[in-house]
Amino acid sequence: MIILTKYLNIGGAAGPRLNNNQLYKFSYTTEVLVDKARGSKEGSAGYKISSDVDVNLVWRDPSSKDDQLIQLAVRRSNHSIKYINKKTTKMAALTKPFMVHLRNGKVRAKAFYSFWAEPATIKNIKRGLASLLQVQLRTGKVVENDVSGRCTVEYKAAQGQVTRTKNLETCKTAESGFTTHSQVCQHPDQLTVLKYESRSPVLLQCSLLKMVSSARPWLKRHTHWPSTPADLPQLKSCPGTVNACATSECLFEHWQSQQKQLEPASLSKATAPRSFLALIQSIRKASKDEILKVLKSASKTTLPQVVDAVTSSQTEASLDAMLEFLNFTDAKGLVLQERFLYACGFSSHPNERMLQALLDISKGKFGSTDIKESVVIIMGALIHKLCQKGGCDLPAVVQAKKLILAGPDSTEVESEVQMYLLALKNSMLPEAIPIFTKFAESEVGAYNTIALTALQRYNVNLMTNEVKQTVNRVYHQNRRIYEKNVRAAAADVILSSNPSYIEVKNLLLSIGNLPHEMNKYMLSKIQDIVRFQLPASKVIQKAMKDMNSANYNRFSKVGSSSAYSGFMAQSADVTSTYSLDILYSGSGILRRSNMNIYGASKGAMLHGLQVAIEAQGLESLIAATPDEGEEDLESFAGMSALLFDIQLRPVTFFKGYSDLMSKMFSMTGEPMNVVKGLILLTDHSEVITLQSGLKASAEFQGGLAIDISGGMEISLWYRESKTSVNNRGAFVVTGNVTVDMDFMRAGVEVSFETEASLDFITTVQFSEYPFLVCMQMDKATFPFSEHLTKYESLSSGKSIVSRKSKKQLVPGSEFPLHQENSNMCKKVFDSNW
Repeated sequence: MIILTKYLNIGGAAGPRLNNNQLYKFSYTTEVLVDKARGSKEGSAGYKISSDVDVNLVWRDPSSKDDQLIQLAVRRSNHSIKYINKKTTKMAALTKPFMVHLRNGKVRAKAFYSFWAEPATIKNIKRGLASLLQVQLRTGKVVENDVSGRCTVEYKAAQGQVTRTKNLETCKTAESGFTTHSQVCQHPDQLTVLKYESRSPVLLQCSLLKMVSSARPWLKRHTHWPSTPADLPQLKSCPGTVNACATSECLFEHWQSQQKQLEPASLSKATAPRSFLALIQSIRKASKDEILKVLKSASKTTLPQVVDAVTSSQTEASLDAMLEFLNFTDAKGLVLQERFLYACGFSSHPNERMLQALLDISKGKFGSTDIKESVVIIMGALIHKLCQKGGCDLPAVVQAKKLILAGPDSTEVESEVQMYLLALKNSMLPEAIPIFTKFAESEVGAYNTIALTALQRYNVNLMTNEVKQTVNRVYHQNRRIYEKNVRAAAADVILSSNPSYIEVKNLLLSIGNLPHEMNKYMLSKIQDIVRFQLPASKVIQKAMKDMNSANYNRFSKVGSSSAYSGFMAQSADVTSTYSLDILYSGSGILRRSNMNIYGASKGAMLHGLQVAIEAQGLESLIAATPDEGEEDLESFAGMSALLFDIQLRPVTFFKGYSDLMSKMFSMTGEPMNVVKGLILLTDHSEVITLQSGLKASAEFQGGLAIDISGGMEISLWYRESKTSVNNRGAFVVTGNVTVDMDFMRAGVEVSFETEASLDFITTVQFSEYPFLVCMQMDKATFPFSEHLTKYESLSSGKSIVSRKSKKQLVPGSEFPLHQENSNMCKKVFDSNW
């Protein structure tokens, strides 16, 4: 707050006018406090500076009274932090006078004059002091230059008072920063959302400027993860920064201290993502050679985790190090190469150079076709992220778009066509919709499924009549016969794309004329949409009033296939839902199992996880008759995963009858890994210059250690099959807000961490029809802990630190499914007993 004991005359002026030969006395106070969002002033860390300030006129343009050169000098300074030596060089520099050029109530850009060798922190404090003199006496918005940058400022004048409101989000500065691309995971991707204003009431009395007070910027918390008792950091004055190691030996020493936490056995513990986040901070300060030293020294078991951390750091040096370290022609390096590619796909703020690197790799030789596929698939994800940031016209993006858009028609190799379709699915390019529409009617079932699931991801507004007509033709088999899982995928697209009354009525009329298990699946799907009140529920309810569409004959079909949706978590900030769809063949063998987890917040949707298991051509094992359209299918089982909106390369359990038989006799019951690694899920860095001139920076990061696996077992003796999807993970979020004056620092660090597991198991007994199916979706008891640290420190080494922690166990649970499933599970376990 700045209080004038002698007033500046502004009567009839554009802004404050100083009288010649007169000295103006100010008292100036600035206070910086940092704490968690609901913290108290008394418990906050921070500091306070109080000073006397002298102001006098040095020069005025004779032709304009509002064109003035003003000198300011801090005469006395007090500090609330103990042990500060007020005679230090930096504090002494604060008392040296400085000048500003004030024209029409505005401080002119670049018209700030101080001693050349003054520390930057001191100059910024002086700039903050000078900017408080900027006043506009009429209501309106204007762009002003001050210590915060070039900002939009709104003035409201009424009854002797002018309120100056500066929206710091509009300020353009040279400070750099970045944030996560996803709208649900966004910065603090939306882990917290930074909102800040500087509001300065200017009190006028008898046409004189009496008082200017600058309200504190604030950090408003919007938690888009499950709310926790300890809020993320808040500045009572502004946000602040994370310390990172800067010495040349620091990275290697840091790695040596963290490597035990990054062993594979520790990846399900919260220590793994915590060490991962800390390692990223060190890597971001390191050179390419320092990073290579760590990569080359890591053990075989920890090296994949180091690759995750180096790639996730997303610096020029880290990318250079990875490109030099990896040899894509070496088939033995498949694990490391894929970890690098997946980390690129999950990158929080990728740049054009990362995409260009993948383009260059795609033109070279590969030791593994799997890696070639992953390179192209992940290129699609990077195209999407760069286009989201307005970079669709960047040269590398244009080149990559051209490659994947032309890809499906450039080859007749089935695996390569699938590769390009999956890349297009990741890219979400509107130009790809005609390609997906074409391949939705292909004669290859795998192409149909990819194309239809890709169309389902697009905004409903892009679903043209041509697209809808094509999808309806596939479902109703107007031109050819399709596999059941393809028709089920077509139904999903229709029901999620704002279906018309006629479309829904035709779907209802088809029930009863489908293969037995598909009848049951469609019936369950329709009922689930109505029960869960999904967008299509209203038009479905309207169509069901027609007894021809909805009657006992249609709605009494028996079978074991099902579709069910439910809530995993609900709060004011975020809603998390799950869906389980399972489709069987008429013989009782799994055809398709699909588990999805979604997160929604403030109108944005994140497809957090999808694990789909597909099987075909297995009827010969039990001497059963295949369903219509599936008589000549090759024996196959595989799994596909989509994680945080990124489609990953599918994995194959077996393909072909001979492969099937060899796998059956060698099955160990152990699930096959789909994705395993460390992901930088949330990444936000920002520097803000406060009204006082002090610089504050905020860093928030979320790290996830994840292990997703799945498997399929078939027992011909017991006529039983079992599929499993196992999800293991540990999640850590850290936030650090600091204000640094070089010689003194105050800040707060908060974090929360948890470890969790989620298992989806389906057991089928197909000795009789209708066969028994039991689905289980279990969440184990998991720990949750939070930590809060506040600190005040001086360059002399003296500091004050306080720490608080809280730990709790969250009980596990079995997620509810439909009652029919519960009844079947009782029968399955009774028969096993």
